[in-house]
Amino acid sequence: MTELAIPLECTSIRLAFDDFYKNKPMKLIGSPTSPYVRKVCIVMAEKKLDYRMVAEDVWSANTTIHASNPLGKVPCLVLEGGEAVFDSRVIVEYLDTLSPVGKLIPVNGRERAEVKTWEALADGLLDAALLARMEAVWPHRLPEQRSQPWIDRQLHKISESLRAMSHGLADKPYCSGAHLSLSDIAVGCALGYLDFRFPATQWRDTYPNLDKLYAKLMQRQSFIDSVPA
Repeated sequence: MTELAIPLECTSIRLAFDDFYKNKPMKLIGSPTSPYVRKVCIVMAEKKLDYRMVAEDVWSANTTIHASNPLGKVPCLVLEGGEAVFDSRVIVEYLDTLSPVGKLIPVNGRERAEVKTWEALADGLLDAALLARMEAVWPHRLPEQRSQPWIDRQLHKISESLRAMSHGLADKPYCSGAHLSLSDIAVGCALGYLDFRFPATQWRDTYPNLDKLYAKLMQRQSFIDSVPA
């Protein structure tokens, strides 16, 4: 699912943003506020991979995203040969195979299933958050056309997901054991998005172990550089 992005109105900022990355081999198409794009950017940074970032507002009438992803969603990774890879789960799986640096996904077995399940949980929370946000703020709908029961259903998914994350993390240093993995990156992006768009959830007070994990993740440069704003 794609983040409901605010268009980049300042042309000079966008040009500078694109120009900085113009000589990188892979091209990542995305929105700076998308948590799914943030997940990919963090994996890129942790794996020390070079890429070129191209900002795209998929809600704009002038969007060109369909030329790369027929679903019209970001993130979309365009490889050196022009092949497109999407969505974020497929992209990060591919990126983890490109370098032995900072292995984030176990190769096989139960450990792999555990990490991928954490990612599915975090992405599912984000799916619910984005559905709730779009229902609440979609500009082409009158207030009486918005469904509060639908929003409440999504917020319940968020609440249950946070509870499951806290239970799964328990007192471990990281979600899937003693070291950073894709589990933590996915969960960190979900928690960061709640801070960004749903501060009223107050998840930090309710789940101090998640607060501790996110504080640890926010000490990493990959997380610092990708905070949505």
